Amino acid sequence: AAGMKFPLALCLGLVALATASQSPLQRRVVREVLEYFHGRSNVHFFFKEQAVEGAVERVNPSGTFVQLRVTLVQTACRKRAPRQQNCRTVENRRKPACLACYKFDNGDVPKVLDKYHNCGPSHHLAVKEIKHRDEAECRAVEEAGKSADALYLPGMYAFSKGLPA
Repeated sequence: AAGMKFPLALCLGLVALATASQSPLQRRVVREVLEYFHGRSNVHFFFKEQAVEGAVERVNPSGTFVQLRVTLVQTACRKRAPRQQNCRTVENRRKPACLACYKFDNGDVPKVLDKYHNCGPSHHLAVKEIKHRDEAECRAVEEAGKSADALYLPGMYAFSKGLPA
């Protein structure tokens, strides 16, 4: 098993690198995604981010749009465990992925104008219909706050959460 230690160290180094290259808003989205994911009733274990991919950050006059995909990995700790710093990851489990799109306003402490999450098995998120829906939802999120007269309707958000994850 001595030969196995090296690749793992390599992977951990890559994760650290990815974290360093993320903007503060991207870090915030990753934290929010983890919170959202753990908030689901069918999630009983604590998950850690394994990879953050495809990060997009676009600034326009109405704020900053951030989109990214987080691959999660399950740990041996329960979700409610008080200390989650040194939880072993459980390697043989499926790795869920979450797509997240957030629109932040231009404040000093940016507020979330709109957001969309979709979490599921990785292969599930690659299905064409789901990808199309995700893209449409993310486009809508990016438009948030663009015109003051287009009031934000809570119903738009409610129905996007009600879709099967």
